[in-house]
Amino acid sequence: MELFGIFDLNIIIRVLSALLLGFAVGLEREMTNKYAGLRTNILVCIGACVFTIISIYGFPAITVTSVELGTRDTARVAAQVVTGIGFIGGGTVLRHGATVFGLTTAATLFMSAAIGMACGAGMYDLAIVATIVAIITLVSVRFFEKNILVSSTKNLCRLKISLKCTKSKADELYEQVINKYPYLKEIDKKSDENSTKIVLVVEMNAKKPMQSLYKEFQKFEGIESVSIQEFCDD
Repeated sequence: MELFGIFDLNIIIRVLSALLLGFAVGLEREMTNKYAGLRTNILVCIGACVFTIISIYGFPAITVTSVELGTRDTARVAAQVVTGIGFIGGGTVLRHGATVFGLTTAATLFMSAAIGMACGAGMYDLAIVATIVAIITLVSVRFFEKNILVSSTKNLCRLKISLKCTKSKADELYEQVINKYPYLKEIDKKSDENSTKIVLVVEMNAKKPMQSLYKEFQKFEGIESVSIQEFCDD
């Protein structure tokens, strides 16, 4: 079926369905402020869809002159999408010390590509079910981990804390920090003419670790500034 004699309506529906389903998956990533959000998931989904359409219709086995070109492999191009998406997913994976972040985001991109391929093949039922299952998994499992598996080490947040304090209080603060946080992973102290900077990395299992840390450091004397960067599991 053609639209205005130019565009194939079937292909348009497949691309638009990939756009909508990619948007649905990417919205969850965007709302949770992950590295790959709406645009990335949409483009991955549409790209996989287009590659699948090309692999199906772009290499005909017979020319317009009815000359046979031989056997074609419609899965050849689509198969490379599975391999190629690994490069994009690898760009979202970060390592901080012994902890790896971004694996869920990379897996989500892999899922978006699979949904796009399903749309490109015209398997709308599979694409819609996969999208629903993916969103339910991303939302419900996160809620389950944070509210039910509270004691699990999987829910530990790693935080990098930078403290700037007066030189007279530096040694005392250094000792207090070591005694205060048993999950201390790294600590470093550097001094200049006027102040001392202490940088430490800790792991916490609190629901709002940054807020609790700010309140704790307000009780310490001699601190001029506090900076906290959070690296939670994705």
